[in-house]
Amino acid sequence: MKNLIIRLLANAVALAVASWLVAGITLQGATTGKRVLTLLIVAAIFGVVNAIVRPVVKLLSLPLLILTLGLLTFVINALMLWLTSWITGKLDVQFHVDGFWSALLGALIITVVGMIINVVLPDKAEVH
Repeated sequence: MKNLIIRLLANAVALAVASWLVAGITLQGATTGKRVLTLLIVAAIFGVVNAIVRPVVKLLSLPLLILTLGLLTFVINALMLWLTSWITGKLDVQFHVDGFWSALLGALIITVVGMIINVVLPDKAEVH
């Protein structure tokens, strides 16, 4: 349970950094508390999308992943972020990714922040 909470918080931090740095990723809330709650909800949805949808997409695109030497992974990560934005829109959560290029840049930032957090946190609390 502790590992799950750490991963949720780490994803929330990575999403916050991406929304801060990328103009096409917006996170809204009237107060700081509402923005934090929105981040936690988005991080949970993002975690579920990455746990369920991402492995299926990676398996189906395995030949292309090999052909592109893994660079397609960045596109898959962007699509997972974009899918998260679509789901949060359906749930009326104030998080939005404007387009593919914003999603790609946001996914790159989330990956880098996740790698930094993995270096800081103990081995058992890996963030993806």
